[in-house]
Amino acid sequence: MQNVTILAPSPTLTVTVEDHPQGSEIHNHAGGQGVWQARMLRRLGIPVTMCCLLTGEVGRTLRHLLEDEDVTVQALTREGRGSAYVHDRRGGRRIVVDEEEGDPIGRHDLDDLYSAMLRCSEHSRIAVLSGPAGDDSIPADFYRRLTIDLRAAGLTVIADLAGERLRAVVDGQVDVLKVSHEELVADGLVSEETVPQIIAAMQQLRADGAGAVIVTRASEPLLLADADGVREITPPPFEENESRGAGDSLTAGVIAALSRGESLDEAMTLGAAAGALNVTRHGLGTGDAELIESLRQKVSVRDLAGDQTAPPEREGRVSPDGLAALITPEEQS
Repeated sequence: MQNVTILAPSPTLTVTVEDHPQGSEIHNHAGGQGVWQARMLRRLGIPVTMCCLLTGEVGRTLRHLLEDEDVTVQALTREGRGSAYVHDRRGGRRIVVDEEEGDPIGRHDLDDLYSAMLRCSEHSRIAVLSGPAGDDSIPADFYRRLTIDLRAAGLTVIADLAGERLRAVVDGQVDVLKVSHEELVADGLVSEETVPQIIAAMQQLRADGAGAVIVTRASEPLLLADADGVREITPPPFEENESRGAGDSLTAGVIAALSRGESLDEAMTLGAAAGALNVTRHGLGTGDAELIESLRQKVSVRDLAGDQTAPPEREGRVSPDGLAALITPEEQS
């Protein structure tokens, strides 16, 4: 079983107020995209190393919370204001009390974070690139260069990004890209949320450099485009309790299966099951591993008809389905 290294530039301290029979209950957790991915990976039994920048008092608290979840933390530390939020969920609706992105990441810290990610991913086969808490804290080219260098080191690179950072990892020839249909619209890659337009955008992203593209569509079936064509993945339907974190749970499920040597189609069933179950829960990036595995049987995968001509594979690319061939017998144990 492979260790997975996640770049989570600026984890967030989350404070959530919930109803309790005797009054209010206050929950403190580590949060943010990379953290939610790591949490689900740990639920599925995958060892995780998180490369991050921890800032000030918030950062010191986050380290303890992450280590309590059995995540290996490789962190740069600095003083200042860290990313945090306070949300009130009493009454069943999430109300934002306050949110803080934290201090910007300076040039020297960025250089150190880049080096740290290369160093702590040396013993992994999969690297995951997640976004920072603030839109402007890390330049897009950071992700392009990191994608190129990680792939040159022999890692499979998986990214869950949007906007300029999405373009950057595609330019770096990311192996697997996950994006939502809302992000495709916001980035101007589609003008309407129709399946033909989304498929055309996915194939264009592949032609531009991405190996495989996964698109989530809220409660609608997922779409996957790779060298084998386009598939529609339909998870079991559940009544939604909390939609936040579902996409990160899906990404983590895909990563977990790939790390075990499963094909990308097989990995999509685990990802779809993990994402579907997460919407039933208050906890973000959470779920019962045995139930997720059983829910895979209820996920359907079907080829979509129509033009599915795949862009030519670029020299040197290792496909996600080729991961199984790279895993030694020792790594499978």
